[in-house]
Amino acid sequence: MSVPTTPSASLTCSALSFQWPDGTSVFDGLSVSIGRGRTGLVGTNGAGKSTLLRLLAGQLRPSQGSVTVGGSLAYLPQNITLDTTLRVDQALGIAERRDALRAIESGDVREQHFETIGDDWDVEERALATLGSLGLGDVELDRTVGQLSGGETVLLRLAALLLERPDVLLLDEPTNNLDLFARRRLYEAVDSWRTGVLVVVSHDLDLLERVDRIAELRAGSVSWYGGGWSAYEEALATEQEAAGRMLRAAEADVRRQKRELEETQVKVARRQRHSKKMDAQRRAPRIVAGEKKRSAQESGDKLRGLHEERLNEARERREEAADAIRNDAEIRVSLPHTAVPAGRTVLTLRELRPRYGMLREGSLEVRGPERIALVGRNGAGKTTLLRTLTGDLAPLSGEVRTLVPVRFLPQRLDVLDDDLSVAANVSRLSPGLTDNHIRSQLARFLFKGARAEQPAGTLSGGERFRAALAAMMLAAPAPQLLMLDEPTNNLDLASVRQLTGALESYEGALLIASHDLTFLESVGITRWVLVADELQETTAEEVRDLLAAPQGA
Repeated sequence: MSVPTTPSASLTCSALSFQWPDGTSVFDGLSVSIGRGRTGLVGTNGAGKSTLLRLLAGQLRPSQGSVTVGGSLAYLPQNITLDTTLRVDQALGIAERRDALRAIESGDVREQHFETIGDDWDVEERALATLGSLGLGDVELDRTVGQLSGGETVLLRLAALLLERPDVLLLDEPTNNLDLFARRRLYEAVDSWRTGVLVVVSHDLDLLERVDRIAELRAGSVSWYGGGWSAYEEALATEQEAAGRMLRAAEADVRRQKRELEETQVKVARRQRHSKKMDAQRRAPRIVAGEKKRSAQESGDKLRGLHEERLNEARERREEAADAIRNDAEIRVSLPHTAVPAGRTVLTLRELRPRYGMLREGSLEVRGPERIALVGRNGAGKTTLLRTLTGDLAPLSGEVRTLVPVRFLPQRLDVLDDDLSVAANVSRLSPGLTDNHIRSQLARFLFKGARAEQPAGTLSGGERFRAALAAMMLAAPAPQLLMLDEPTNNLDLASVRQLTGALESYEGALLIASHDLTFLESVGITRWVLVADELQETTAEEVRDLLAAPQGA
C-alpha cells in the first residue's frame, strides 16, 4: 500500500463551519491540520466524523472556512454501491488503458492509444498485484462486479483508490462487511502505509491499533493522542482520573465557600444586632447612629459580596471540572415479555436451500433463549439465510417454521420511515402502546424529550441504529426471537457498547450474522454456526482459524 507521494501531502481545514439544511450545526470554526502518517479519527456517534471526511473529500461544501489538500486525494465512503454490470477493470478505472494496450499489441499504433497509456505501461500488472495484496488474487479483470460479494466489492473499491497512488487517503468504516481474511488483508495494507496522509474512521479496534495517532472529535473540536487505540484508552483513563480529582477538589471548594459565606452572613447579622443594641443603650444622636448603621451595612455588604464572588468562582471551576468528566450514556432497558423458557422450540429449518449463497442444504433447531452466531466467508449467504428465515425470500426448497414472535433488524435499517419521528416509528410497530409508555421506553434508548420527536431521516448512523433497535425490541407483540444482520456496521465504539448493554437485558433468542467476533463474544454467544455448503456447528476458536485462512485453503 506504500505509494510514492509528493512532499506536499497534507490535509488542513481552517475555521470550518457546517450546518445541515434543517439548521443543525455540526461544526463551528473547526481548525485542524493532519500530517503524514496514519491517523485514526474517533468520537461518539453524531460527533461528525463521517461529515468531516465528506467535507475533507469535497463531497460537502462548508458554510464557512476552507479545506486545503496537499496532493491528490482518494476517499472510501461507508456505503459503497458499484454498478453490478461493470467489469472489474472498469471498476478499477483501467479499462481504457487495457484497451489501448491491446490495440497497440495487435498493431494499431495510433497516437491516441499512446496518449491513453501515458507512462502506465504496467497498469495490468499493478492492478493484479494490488488485487492480490488485498486477497483478491483470484478475481479476473474481465469478471463482472455482480459476481463479487459485498466484502469483495469494498476491497475492489479500495484497490481502485490505491491504483490512483493518492497522497491523501480517507477511509470511512472500511472493515464493514469484511470477513476475517479480508480484514487482515486490509490491516496489512494499512501497516504498509509509510508515506502520505491516511485518515481512517473505524469501530474496529484491531485496525485502530495500527495507526500512529488518534484524533478524537468531541464537541466540535479535535484532541490528539499519540499511538493506537490502547495508548489512547490509557491516556484517556489518566485524563479522567485527573479530572475526577479536580472535580472532587472543586466540589470541596464550593462547600467551603458556602460555609464561609454562611458564617460571614451570621457574623454580619450578629454585629449589626450588637451595634443596634449599643446605640440604643448609649442613646447616640440619630445622625451619628445612622452614619454608624450605614458604615456597618457597607462593610457587611462588601464582606458578603467578597464571599459570594468567591462562591461563584468556585462554582464555575466545578462546572469546568464536571465538563471534563465523560458521561457517555448507556442503554438500560427491561424487556421481561421477551423471555423464552429453556426447552421451548423457537425456530426450526429442515433441509433448507436458500436462493443465493453457498448453502446447498441446511437444518437447524433453536430452543429457548439461545444466542446463536451465524458466521462465514463473504458471499457465503448469511444475509440471504436470515431473509429466508424471516419470509422475505422464498427458499428453493426446504421448510422454515418460527414458533414465537420474530423481529429482524437488517443491515440497511430500512425498518424506519424517514418521514416519521422516532416515537412515531415505534408507535407504528406497536399500535397498542400508549404514547407515555413509548416515550418512557425511548428515554432508556437515549431518546429523551424532544429527541423522540426528531425525524428518522435526520438521525446519524448510530442514532438511526438505536431508533431501529428500539422499534424492534419495543414492538408488540414483544419479539422472542431477534435476528440481527451485521449490527455493528457503521457504529462507533460507544454505540457498540450501548448495543451490547441493550442485548444484555434481552431475554429472548438471538440469531446474529456478523464478522465482528469481538462483539459476538461480548454478547454471550452460546452456539456458533458456520454457513458454508451446509450449516456446521463450530467454536469461536475454529471460526477464527477458518475465516482467517485464504479462500479455499
